Amino acid sequence: MDREFLIDLFADFGPVAIRKMFSGYGISADGINFALALRAGLFFRADEVTIPDFEAEGSKPFQYSTRAKTVLVNSYWELPARLFDDSEELAQWARAALAAAQRAKVKKRPKGKKVAKKAEPKKPVAKKRPAKKSVRRVGKVKRAHR
Repeated sequence: MDREFLIDLFADFGPVAIRKMFSGYGISADGINFALALRAGLFFRADEVTIPDFEAEGSKPFQYSTRAKTVLVNSYWELPARLFDDSEELAQWARAALAAAQRAKVKKRPKGKKVAKKAEPKKPVAKKRPAKKSVRRVGKVKRAHR
């Protein structure tokens, strides 16, 4: 899939940004990545709300192999092949994928960036003295005068 094909494919959805990613492209709208176009196919962002739709179509989650194992990426699912011929329904699925990506972004909202402190020269640190042993003082006992 080349860039022009993807732009045409998402025409009914609306404007998308397409940038190089991995062995293909990342597809985003409103600054949120919601789809991946890779050699293995087109994958849309999914979550607990949309995964049942992908399963009903017989789609599978994105996966890739490393030397040691096969990694399953459950947050991206393969777009059903029939949608390549139905641009209106593809736009509906794309809107659902964008909504899933927005929900995921809200779930892991960053707490804010920590500001790095400037490196200050280290001040010599005085060694602490060992704590003095505390002596228990017993009050004076009054003696009765005889």
